[in-house]
Parts: sequence; C-alpha cells; structure tokens
Amino acid sequence: ATALAGCAAPEPQRARFVAALAAQDSATAALEGWCAANRLAMPATVSAAVLDQPPPPEPADARRLLGVSAEAALGYRHVRLSCGAKVLSVARNWYVPARLTPEMNAALATSRVPFGKVAAPLGFRRERLDTLPRRSRDCPAGTILGHRALLRLPDGRPLALLVECYTRANLRR
Repeated sequence: ATALAGCAAPEPQRARFVAALAAQDSATAALEGWCAANRLAMPATVSAAVLDQPPPPEPADARRLLGVSAEAALGYRHVRLSCGAKVLSVARNWYVPARLTPEMNAALATSRVPFGKVAAPLGFRRERLDTLPRRSRDCPAGTILGHRALLRLPDGRPLALLVECYTRANLRR
C-alpha cells in the first residue's frame, strides 16, 4: 500500500499544475507563478535557453492555423524554459514575425526572454488546440503533460503555434 500511495501522490499536484496553466494565457506567466508558489527556485524567474538545432518541418496545419500564405515568413524558436536550474518545459514555437514589433523580433533572436514575455504587450490570448499524450513524438522523455496551442492577438489574428512539453520538475520540490 505504501508503494501505491507514493505513485498516486503526484496526481493532486499534477491537477493543480494543470489548473495553473489553464488559468493563464501565457505559459511563461503560469510557470513563473507555479515556480514561486512551489518554491522551485528563488527568484522565480523563467528564462529561455534556445536549443541550437535545425528546425523540424513545420506542422502540416501550421500555415492554415496561423492564417498565412505558403510564401509568408514564419519564425521558429525551440527553447527550454527553466526556473533556476529546473527545466520546466521544452517548447517549439512557430510564429508570424510580421505580427510582432521589430523590437520583439530582435529580442526573440538575441535574448533568453521567453516568447510569452516578449509578446505580452500585444495582449494575446491562448486557444488550446490539443492535449498531447505523455509519450507523444512531439515531446521528449520525462514529459508529464503536453499542449498544442495557438496564441491570438486581440483582433483574432493568430500570432503563434506552440507545442509545449512540461517536465517532471514541475511536480518536484
């Protein structure tokens, strides 16, 4: 019984984590709040480490979801989002650079600032498309939760297509 209790213990915490993500349009804001509330690191600041890997083919539905033509430029960012030394998420982001300011595009190209913080002044809202299975081909081993989401500008235009893979570190103290 003790072993089973140990296996079940993370479920209430996982449910709280899912609720924390659902309460925010920005995964970055949700992760910072989660990091602070659970004292995962002090200060509870999320940073993005850009993964230097060739971009994969864009998802087959990316251009349709983003409302752009086959010729339109898409930006791509593959990052690990960390709070302190804990990697909380691995995310891939296809976005429409023309819908960001030049300063935002420069920040995405040259800084460790997460997309959600860079684009926050635009007032985007999040539309969850799918919850991914824990063992999705889109997510690395150790993923406890995956999302596909679209960020939309206040006028309804799509800004970014996200694939987010949340790690076990979110459930540890």
